Amino acid sequence: MTGESVSFRITRTTEDLAQTVAALSQRLVKLEQRLGAMQLQLDQVGGQPEADPDDLLRLDKVSALLADCRSLLEQPMEVSEEPSTAEPLWRDEHMPGDLAA
Repeated sequence: MTGESVSFRITRTTEDLAQTVAALSQRLVKLEQRLGAMQLQLDQVGGQPEADPDDLLRLDKVSALLADCRSLLEQPMEVSEEPSTAEPLWRDEHMPGDLAA
């Protein structure tokens, strides 16, 4: 395996990680907006109405998702010397021959 091939794989893996972080960031922003909208809606209702157990369960799940996303985004990115053999979590729409050398 040549140095150029390894360098290309590391670069490609880094680009894949950057896309994953960007997707997680966008998801986190959307979840925070939804949570903010739900909190605003609760504030507008006023008082302390009896909470629906299903709504509370959904809010707990959203809070857990937000916490998971934040912890993933706060983890430092580690770049290994060996290219990863794991398959990415998303499908790459490019065919192997589409990539420029």
